[in-house]
Amino acid sequence: MKKRKEAIFFFLKLLLGGLVIFPLFYGICLSFMGMADIFKMPPIFFTQRMSWKNYQAVFSRVPIFIYFKNTLLVSGIQVVAQIITSSLAAYAFTFFDFKGKKSLFVLVLASMMIPYESNLISNYLTICGLKLTDTYLGLTLPFLANGMSIFILRQFYMTIPRELKEASVIDGCSHMNFLVRIAFPISKSATASLGLYAFVNAYNQYFWPLLVTNKNAMRTIQIGTGILKDSEGADYGLVLAAAMTAVVPAVIVFIFGQKSLVKGMVAGAVKG
Repeated sequence: MKKRKEAIFFFLKLLLGGLVIFPLFYGICLSFMGMADIFKMPPIFFTQRMSWKNYQAVFSRVPIFIYFKNTLLVSGIQVVAQIITSSLAAYAFTFFDFKGKKSLFVLVLASMMIPYESNLISNYLTICGLKLTDTYLGLTLPFLANGMSIFILRQFYMTIPRELKEASVIDGCSHMNFLVRIAFPISKSATASLGLYAFVNAYNQYFWPLLVTNKNAMRTIQIGTGILKDSEGADYGLVLAAAMTAVVPAVIVFIFGQKSLVKGMVAGAVKG
């Protein structure tokens, strides 16, 4: 009976894994094909005419490396900024006692429930008013802090024994020293989880970079690859080659960071 349950569970995991991987695998196959093969019925996965022409066209038609540089730079700024702001805010919510603390934390949680699109116009008008369009600051400013990131780190800091904090105070350790030398090092898994979460969100942004960038030199990979689709139609092999190229960094980051992501998500689940 136990072996049967294990076999069923393994089969379900295999099925779910296949459902997740299949679209990516099929997209990779199509990215090596021409339009005639892409629209063949029934659909095919391989053909003798598969080649690297679509990928060569992507690198020749658009400045793909500039788009990658912009995307990675913007993502990196957001990751570092969210780690810093979230660490400070989470520490304050955990170890400081001040008036309105619970109410303020409720507001942080409430910010997670507000649709991003509802703030889009106000953020755009602010960036335009500050004349920050077509700048890295304009691309990153609305995302330097995040309610989910604060919540993740706060939940982890809640698991740090109070005795450890009290012992550090007796030894003359300041709040900043405790955060930098004790709390931050022991929260590496949660911080890595936060960083991965922030990176994937920043890397996949589309609408905001579309609004605040007009110069080709400032576009991110998600916007830049859209240039390959013109008003009359699109070469879907070319578009898929661009999409597969764009997804590579995110997949690499997730592969190397998935263990930290899982550890970080469960690390603060013990105490709330």
